[in-house]
Amino acid sequence: MTSPLIGPSELAALEGAALLDVRWRLGGPPQREAYAEGHIPGAAFCDLNADLAAPAGEGGRHPLPSAEAFTASMRRLGVDGSRPVVVYDDADATAAARAWWVLRYFGHEDVRVLDGGFRAWQEAGLPVTKDVPEVTGDFTARPGGMPVLSAQEAGALASTGVLLDARAAERYRGEVEPIDPVAGHVPGAVSAPTTENVGPDGRFLDPAALRSRFAALGAVEDVRVGAYCGSGVTAAHEVLALEVAGVHAALYVGSWSHWITDPSRPVATG
Repeated sequence: MTSPLIGPSELAALEGAALLDVRWRLGGPPQREAYAEGHIPGAAFCDLNADLAAPAGEGGRHPLPSAEAFTASMRRLGVDGSRPVVVYDDADATAAARAWWVLRYFGHEDVRVLDGGFRAWQEAGLPVTKDVPEVTGDFTARPGGMPVLSAQEAGALASTGVLLDARAAERYRGEVEPIDPVAGHVPGAVSAPTTENVGPDGRFLDPAALRSRFAALGAVEDVRVGAYCGSGVTAAHEVLALEVAGVHAALYVGSWSHWITDPSRPVATG
């Protein structure tokens, strides 16, 4: 299996790839200012809220963009269907994983995430620029490249397979909820904070360590696995970590922010 991750030196030697800078902070705005201060040469800035999601609404806080909107965004950012794409964020791939997943969902087969992000690139002493590239692409979005879960399917999977909750453990338990109006988790879901998939340097744990972590949670190859979070961003990071571990998983895109829009859906705490 080709790893969905790429290291700084490997990226530096890679020719012809489209580069997307997806720096963004959970609960905050995309980091366009950080991009302007310096980025990897050739990278275009990808706005997670505008380019990788539709406006918040009944589908949750970060629903999928339409195929037409995503096609337009990716063409503007220089993405072609016939050449590789590399995405990166500050360090831990929380935002970059969303770009990886959405590109894969819409049919791009060659997408990789810079492991360790912009921080790793800088620490390797590789060049940084403020120049904004002039790019255009020919990508056409075709939905269905990655498995997804509806709310009903996610609720069922929590009892028939393994549904991982990628949020912080205290949010899973319902002790705090800084963003959504209802606290708790999908009944039967397993707490699996995605922050534990990376080390202090923001790089993913090695595949063996990730396999061991997920196996302890019941997420193994011969079991149907899904993931959700608050709005489908960090859950994409969980799906990426599972992919590194060799376990394929479906994503509940609407996640908790969509689950709680229907008061008839049960909520668990503790």
